[in-house]
Amino acid sequence: MKKYLKRVLVLAMTAVLVFSFTACSSGEKEDTSADTTADTSSAEKTDITICLDWTPNTNHTGLFVALEKGYYDEAGLNVSIVQPTENSATQACAAGQVQFAIDAQDTLAPAFTSDTPMEVTAVAALIQHNTSGIISLKGQGMDRPSGLTGKTYLTWDSPTELAMMENVVNGDGGDWSKVEKIPNTVTAEAQDVQQNPDHAIWVFYGWGAINGQVNNIDTDFFFFKDINPVFDYYTPVIIGNNDFLESNPDAAVAFLAATEKGYKYAIDNPEDAAQILIDSDDTHSLVGSEELVIESQKWLSQQYIADSPKWGYIEADRWDGFYNWLNEEGLVEKEIPDGTGYTNDFLFSDGE
Repeated sequence: MKKYLKRVLVLAMTAVLVFSFTACSSGEKEDTSADTTADTSSAEKTDITICLDWTPNTNHTGLFVALEKGYYDEAGLNVSIVQPTENSATQACAAGQVQFAIDAQDTLAPAFTSDTPMEVTAVAALIQHNTSGIISLKGQGMDRPSGLTGKTYLTWDSPTELAMMENVVNGDGGDWSKVEKIPNTVTAEAQDVQQNPDHAIWVFYGWGAINGQVNNIDTDFFFFKDINPVFDYYTPVIIGNNDFLESNPDAAVAFLAATEKGYKYAIDNPEDAAQILIDSDDTHSLVGSEELVIESQKWLSQQYIADSPKWGYIEADRWDGFYNWLNEEGLVEKEIPDGTGYTNDFLFSDGE
């Protein structure tokens, strides 16, 4: 994959951005027309729009914190956070309609393998490990994949999803062919498995499983990454439009540095960050779920960085390992070479 910047250049530009914007915002103006002109010029901001992958949720909290706390403004950026429309967030980003978007490594794969690959690159991981897995009613024997044999799985009928399920069920000694598959139209998964004890559903722990805890529903759960380490891929990630990244590397670095600051605030102040998310949600989809948002935020705040050396970092072995598995299973139109679709070049971390 194309390298956009030498790392030393990225860090140098970041240092210049961070300290120059701070200096501009805190310095006193002289009462001269010449200085007034200079101040007006320095106050110009770069417009950046990021498109979410779904309605606002705790995966996105750091973005809303950075906006509310003024971190983007301090970095010289005018940032807008928008919802996906008919076209996916990734399509909008590839087309240059937005500069950044949220997606996931598994659903990004087709963007790199079609005859006309989408011009996007993952630039930061929002969560360090894959927190998805299977939820079921406690005591129904589905606390491990093999226990799904003879039970019912709610599916989206995605080839990658089904191949992963077959891998973990059969790999755990079960029989995937004996699992009944029905369409997944559920939004409240814990409530569904309570009403349908034979159901198993793919959810993200930080929302689906926490929802069960908040509603006092006893559930079992297993993580895909604990069954097969190759499934510890990156979901979700921030992607950037390639033309924008190449033409505006300083703005990209500034955007991710301010975003990192927002996520670190959410890590240190989960309840306050959760309230910022709730108050910032123009879709009102979180109304009535305030307790879930707060408890989700508390749990997820420990997952943003987890054991990574820094926020946003994408490990080559894990990224490439998952795509190598897709290659081997014939789940992509053409092979995805190592190093495809991501970069850490726009991340900044104190003095590294």
